[in-house]
Amino acid sequence: MTSRPLFKTLPGADAPVEIWFNDQPLRVPGGRSVAAALLAAGVSRFRATPVSGAPRAPFCMMGACFECLVEIDGVPSRQSCMVTVRDGMRIHSQEGARDLPPFDQTDATLENAHGR
Repeated sequence: MTSRPLFKTLPGADAPVEIWFNDQPLRVPGGRSVAAALLAAGVSRFRATPVSGAPRAPFCMMGACFECLVEIDGVPSRQSCMVTVRDGMRIHSQEGARDLPPFDQTDATLENAHGR
């Protein structure tokens, strides 16, 4: 008896796409998440933790753990396991904490009665 695979790839789903990771061109399989495509290309370090700088990579691959955060096309803190890879994407590893936009106190509404 021949074993048949449980899942089958759709025709054309693996067509390679060209992306950039940390300013280096990569040819990766299409039709999958950015995380899966980068892992298939041999990338093992997606970000560094803000406190210790420890390297991190995808863990759960379903959007629950936030270990796969990268910058995609200029937008930081994207979960690479939840974004489908596209031709021409520019992806950068996320190093440490991300800066927040400046906070204008004059436009802020009070979050609670104590002004905190």
